Amino acid sequence: MSSLTLAVRDTSTMLRRNLLHARRYPSGTLNLLLTPIMMLLLFVYVFGDVMSTGIGGSGADRSDYIAYIVPGLLLMTIGSTVIGAAVYVSMDTTEGLIARFRTMAVYRPSLLVGHVVGSVLQSVMSVILVGAVGVAMGFRSTDATVPEWLAALGLIVLFALALTWIAVGMGLASPTPEAASNMAMPLILLPLVSSAFIPADTMPGWFQPIAEYQPFTPAIETLRGLLLGTEIGNNWWIALAWCLGLIALGYRWSAAQFNRDPK
Repeated sequence: MSSLTLAVRDTSTMLRRNLLHARRYPSGTLNLLLTPIMMLLLFVYVFGDVMSTGIGGSGADRSDYIAYIVPGLLLMTIGSTVIGAAVYVSMDTTEGLIARFRTMAVYRPSLLVGHVVGSVLQSVMSVILVGAVGVAMGFRSTDATVPEWLAALGLIVLFALALTWIAVGMGLASPTPEAASNMAMPLILLPLVSSAFIPADTMPGWFQPIAEYQPFTPAIETLRGLLLGTEIGNNWWIALAWCLGLIALGYRWSAAQFNRDPK
């Protein structure tokens, strides 16, 4: 059996294991998924009138704010979902599964790659679910072309891949699953200080650079431009640079911890 065939076989096995684990214990994914859905309901139905006025829309019509907030909540959904990857990787570490794999004749990276691919698939499914809730609430993207929809999907997958590798590194670095969950909390909190809910240029001057140049804001603005036709500017390449940089950082961090000698 060639090394490529072995790698594909073992990675597929690990992916199937992770998907079965998620199916048997859906409460973890559902709990993480409830956060962006509750935020969507809260900001549209409770604060929607005021927020719509703040972005230049009509206070009597929440549709302007629904269109504004949904792209940000889609990427926030990814940040919420990948926390599960950090927890599951930490569980595999603390329960000795990773140490056991070091002694077996399997493709060693398959365990991590299985976690990553499984988490990306769960993130995409979660984004579709949250997007469906947004459509039910009135979100529409009638002007987006097929290439723009494909570009939006590519951005979502790339962003999910970037955050998942960071989450995997967090899981490997955490002594317990609870610590992994706490360490990954910034992946939920960062969208709160981005342009997901209000434009970055309406924030205090000293705070605007924090909101503008973190990973979520350029990705959100790029997604808005693709789905709603707003100005993208240089956000697309900043988002791409963030994604590629986080993938490289997360992969190197995860690989270094995975390959280190057990204490």
